[in-house]
Amino acid sequence: MSKINIPTKLTIARIILIPLFVVLYFVQFPFNGVVAVAVFMLASFTDFLDGYLARKWEQVTSLGKFLDPIADKMLVMCALVSILFDNFAGETFILCVGIFLMVIESRELIVSCFRIIAASKGVTLAADKWGKAKTVCQMIALIILIPHRSLAMQVGQELWLQIVYYIGFGLLALAVVLAVISGINYIVKNKKVLGD
Repeated sequence: MSKINIPTKLTIARIILIPLFVVLYFVQFPFNGVVAVAVFMLASFTDFLDGYLARKWEQVTSLGKFLDPIADKMLVMCALVSILFDNFAGETFILCVGIFLMVIESRELIVSCFRIIAASKGVTLAADKWGKAKTVCQMIALIILIPHRSLAMQVGQELWLQIVYYIGFGLLALAVVLAVISGINYIVKNKKVLGD
């Protein structure tokens, strides 16, 4: 077995950081959500870094191509499931985030299956601008929403905290809309992949 390169090690590190993030989110101590979001941001940064280094050093491997999208989807899914437990946000928030989670993960499943079919035919599908915009909105929204519960427990429902929370919620809703648009666009632009 060949030696695991640095980009792939970064991907593996991201997977290891996911359970750490979840533990920090749920174990109660002052400002635990702030610490959890710092770990989330570190994990998100490794997503950018491993891809950049793999391309720069020409170290793209099959293992890296297999683990990278899994790590990305695990990180986002665990973050969305975690904020479902934000007791300070109310039932409407929980219901909406639950629906958002279903839509985003369904889109990811559809696109992943579509890519598998494309790969079996020797076709490589690049991410589109809608998908990239979805990812940016999604990540910013999660960075805003993850520390909300612990901040609310420490400082109360201050006006600034509520405003920031609604910004994060709005960005997450926008990410859901972009997820649907990008999913449809992805398949329509590459519908030849489904042709036999």
